[in-house]
Amino acid sequence: MREEMTSAEEAGRPRRRRMDAGERQDEIVRTALDLAAKHGVESVTTQDMADALGLTQGAIFRHFPTKDDIWLAAIHWVRGRLMKVVDSAAIKGKDPLDALERMFFAHVAFIARHPAIPRMVFSDQLLRRDTRLKLMIQEILTGYEARIADLLGQAKEAGLARQDVDEDSAATLFIGMIQGLVLQSSIFGGRRSLIDEAKKVFPIYLDGIRDRVPDLCHDRKTEVKRARI
Repeated sequence: MREEMTSAEEAGRPRRRRMDAGERQDEIVRTALDLAAKHGVESVTTQDMADALGLTQGAIFRHFPTKDDIWLAAIHWVRGRLMKVVDSAAIKGKDPLDALERMFFAHVAFIARHPAIPRMVFSDQLLRRDTRLKLMIQEILTGYEARIADLLGQAKEAGLARQDVDEDSAATLFIGMIQGLVLQSSIFGGRRSLIDEAKKVFPIYLDGIRDRVPDLCHDRKTEVKRARI
């Protein structure tokens, strides 16, 4: 279906290569995310998207019946790319804990590249308005937590993680750390680097779940001290 021409096209200026429906939808989604990063999800209008793309609102609505459908497509876009990023990072891990660490920093780096994602995920107004978005985000979080919990279970089996670690709770904390870092970065307006703060936080998490090898030297010193007493 032919999309409406912009004034530039009508004036005879060179036109861009016509995209197929999938390419145009992907472009609209990425543009929506870029605008949301600058102005906030609630402030972005379909006219803003159309202006940024050099299209009419009618052309936008040919691909997405409502603005909420654009945000739903954006959630799908995020899920596909984020899962690909963290899975690729995990595969490179030498062991389950190394895989977790790689996933953590890959996730943080992904958000740093796409700052609109937290604004969309944590938008109360958007989630209240369309339950499809809320259900989709719940599905993403549930699947992600299961992936992390599985790696923690593998770490316990390999003797790398403490046996008393609750995998589900530790998986929730893993995601919670990222959410907390994102919130801090937003509050401080970029004065705190997301990546730098993540480098300080993750070792604390890792230390809390890692299995501790007994300090034989310390134990021996304790025995000697007791014998003297």
